[in-house]
Amino acid sequence: MTSAPAQPFLPYGQQDLDESDLAAVMEALRSPYLTTGPGVEAFERAVAARVGARFGVAISNGTAALHAMYDALGVGPGDEVVVPAVTFLATANAALYVGARPVFCDVDPTSGLMTPEALAAAMTPRTRLVVPVHLAGHPAHTAALAEVARAGGARLVEDAAHATGAVDQGVAVGACAWSEMASFSFHPVKHITTAEGGMVMTNDEALAARLRLFRSHGMTRDSSLLSRPDEGPWYYEQQALGYNYRLTDVQCALGLSQLARLDAFVARRRALAARYDALLADLPWLRPIAPERPGSRSAYHLYATLVDEGRLGLPKRELARRLHARGVGTQVHYIPIPMQPYYERLGWRAERFPGALAYYRQTLSLPLFTRMGEGDVDRVVGALREVAAEGGA
Repeated sequence: MTSAPAQPFLPYGQQDLDESDLAAVMEALRSPYLTTGPGVEAFERAVAARVGARFGVAISNGTAALHAMYDALGVGPGDEVVVPAVTFLATANAALYVGARPVFCDVDPTSGLMTPEALAAAMTPRTRLVVPVHLAGHPAHTAALAEVARAGGARLVEDAAHATGAVDQGVAVGACAWSEMASFSFHPVKHITTAEGGMVMTNDEALAARLRLFRSHGMTRDSSLLSRPDEGPWYYEQQALGYNYRLTDVQCALGLSQLARLDAFVARRRALAARYDALLADLPWLRPIAPERPGSRSAYHLYATLVDEGRLGLPKRELARRLHARGVGTQVHYIPIPMQPYYERLGWRAERFPGALAYYRQTLSLPLFTRMGEGDVDRVVGALREVAAEGGA
C-alpha cells in the first residue's frame, strides 16, 4: 500500500507573492531607475494615502525606520527612551544607536502591550521619548499612552511593525493621530513585503525632511535647502550625519503591488484568526491573547496564544517540540529584552517586569499567513489536541 504523502511543514509566517508581484518587479528591473527613482515616491504616496498620513518616507528596513525616527526628534545622550519590555530587540537598540538610554516598561500579561499605568511608573525627568509597540498587530492604547507621555514632557512615536492595516479607535494605524511618527516593517512575514524594507509615517513636514536627509547620508540636492549657491547639476551638500538607509525602486515596485492587496490580506488573516478562536474555545489550557478593544481592529500579524502549562501537563517548550515533529511551526514573540545578556550587562533584570515575564512564560505564536487554508488551521488545532491527549508520557 502506498503511504499518503507527508504534509508540508507549516511555518509560523510566510510571504504571499503572486504573478502580479513578479510582473511589477520585472517592470522595475527594466526601468531606467533601480534605486533613487520615481518608484520610491510613488510607494511613499500610496502608503500615506492608505493610512491617512501626510507623508511617508521609505527606509531600508524596520530597524532603520526606528533609528530614523529617534534621530529625527533629536534624541541623544542624556535622554531616556521608554519601550515595552516585550518587543523585538530593535525597538530598544535604536535608542542606543542615537546615544540615548532605553528604559523598559512592564506590559499587560494577557496582551503583551504597554499600559498607561506602567508607562507612568517607568518615566523619569529624563524621559524624552515613549515608543509603544502594536504587538502581534493588536493596537496599543495609543491615545491614553500619548496623554501620559505629554504629561511627563515626552514625545511619542509608534512601533507599528506588526500593524499595517490595523485600526486604533477608528483610525488607521500609521495616521499618527496621537503620535509624532509611526514606523512600518515590510519584512517577508509582515502584511505586505518589499523583501526587506520599512517606512516612517508622519504629518509633520519638517520631520519628513529630516527623515529623508537621514536615510541618504544627510545629503540633499534641494536648491531651497542649500547653504551655498548651486554650482551646477552635480552639486549636493551634506547637512547632517546620515546613513545609507534607502529603499530601492525594485523593492518599492513590489511594495506597491502588495499594497493593492492589503485589505484582502488583513481580511484573510482575520478570518483565519476567527477560525482558530472557534476551534480552540473548548481547550482549557490554551487561549488567544487579550481580545481587541472596542473601536480597534487587529491586523493579526501573529496568532499569539497563552499556554497554561499546569493544565496542559507539559512545558511550553515540549509543546513546541511535539508540534514541530507534526509539521507545525511555532514561535515566541518575544523574549523580554531585559533577559538578554547584553541588557543584563547594562544593569537590567527581568524580575523587575512581572507582567513581561508572565507573558513570556505563556505566549506561543501559531501559524498564521494568508496562503493558509481552513484545513491548515484544522490541522494545527488537531495537532494541539493530539499533544494534549498524549500528556506527559
